[in-house]
Amino acid sequence: MKSNWKILALIALLSSAVTLAAYNILGFNKRDVIFNESAPAPTITGRLAALTGNDGAGAPGDFSYAAESVTPTVVHIRTTITRTVRQQQVPDIFRDFFGDEFGGGSGRPRRQQGQASGSGVIISKDGYIVTNNHVVQDADEVEVILTDKRSLKAKVIGTDPLTDLAVVKIDANNLPSITLGDSDALKLGEWVLAVGYPLDLESTVTAGIVSAKGRGIGILNQNVDRNNPKADTPIEAFIQTDAAINPGNSGGALVNLRGELVGINSAIASATGYYSGYGFAVPVSLVKKVTADILKYGNVQRGYLGIIPIELNSTVAKEKNAKVGRGIYVEDIVDNGAAKAAGLQKGDVIVKMEGQAIDSDAQMREIIGRRRPGDAITVTVNRGGTERDFKVELRNRNGGREVIKKSDVTAANTSLKALGADFEDISAADAKQLGISGGVRVKKVYDGKLAETDIEEGFIIVKANGKNIKSTKELQTIMNAVKEGEGLLLIGMYPNSSRMYYYAVPV
Repeated sequence: MKSNWKILALIALLSSAVTLAAYNILGFNKRDVIFNESAPAPTITGRLAALTGNDGAGAPGDFSYAAESVTPTVVHIRTTITRTVRQQQVPDIFRDFFGDEFGGGSGRPRRQQGQASGSGVIISKDGYIVTNNHVVQDADEVEVILTDKRSLKAKVIGTDPLTDLAVVKIDANNLPSITLGDSDALKLGEWVLAVGYPLDLESTVTAGIVSAKGRGIGILNQNVDRNNPKADTPIEAFIQTDAAINPGNSGGALVNLRGELVGINSAIASATGYYSGYGFAVPVSLVKKVTADILKYGNVQRGYLGIIPIELNSTVAKEKNAKVGRGIYVEDIVDNGAAKAAGLQKGDVIVKMEGQAIDSDAQMREIIGRRRPGDAITVTVNRGGTERDFKVELRNRNGGREVIKKSDVTAANTSLKALGADFEDISAADAKQLGISGGVRVKKVYDGKLAETDIEEGFIIVKANGKNIKSTKELQTIMNAVKEGEGLLLIGMYPNSSRMYYYAVPV
């Protein structure tokens, strides 16, 4: 059954097209965040009151209260994206005879504009809106249409690909803003509503139940730089619902019957790309933390436990000789990490965090993902059949406890992936044959910065910004040193030519 799911499930991002490009992030320490949050999770009596309509919420089967209160806070987002399209190179013999009218000319890249559609949720009266990263990433223009039909230009404040969240801002005041609820209090089978703009329609409300919690579906792995062994792992602990959601619902609201935001709709599992009964939303507990970090610090402050985890099942538990069959097996401990400093050891099995039983890697990452460097959490491990509690103070990616500024993160994350190409070091034999001391070959060019130049696959980079290049690591070092607004000057050659070529790459 599980293998059939993996074969049939095509994980589709909900934007009608994956909109993606440069974005503007506010500087460090810009503002404190004041959310409109719900009261503490209701008691059993309070939950019954909510379901019977005695607290203002709708009666069982009546979703009108939540729908009417939430709809004005959910907006339509339209984006404009400019992509580079490389035309097919026409052989000279045909172009010389027929001219550039034959097949489109020189094969130089050309720019094409496209549009995409998604949703967003107003989280503050002064115009801050949370949506999905894939709705606004790489967008040249972002337009927000309110329920009163006003259309306003929006500025992208910050994005976080590892949770697929983003914050945009419109210049408006006294807007209706949503109340943030408690995703931890959600129960399996509880009614929820999905509100958004599917298929470019007007505001639409659908109903369903919470089908599962803490789902990791692997959809955000595409955001990982696979050439970087230190790349962060995406945080996936989705709320699964059978409320009907479709392309365009991305960034829209998932709410309970009290009209409180419990998640941001992000993805569907479908063989067709359209609703098939499975939708996924980022839990609001994670939304609050990521949004607050973006607004206050300019980037997400991530705490790290400092372990190499393996999710246990009966087979893995037997292989590892673990005393329990569920939990997170500590395969190794990272030097200078939080876990090592707290006393955790290789072979421990994490069974609880903050008193909450841990069954999956996704669940563990979501709990840690809500916290910042310097925050302390209680970790319960099974060591040799005995449970022990450890107080672990999370650290940043550098092993410290302090906040990492946006400027530091920007420099660290300026990866070769941004160039839109695959690279490889050339061998010593190839370098000798070409008469050079070393270089980096462009293996494949995608839709990125290199596609905006005339660089072709096979080009060998020997210098970047005036410095000799012998490895991808050296090229990465130079990329890290490029400041905002600067470019990259690449000098190199093609294997069948002794001539040197110069390419200016906008970075």
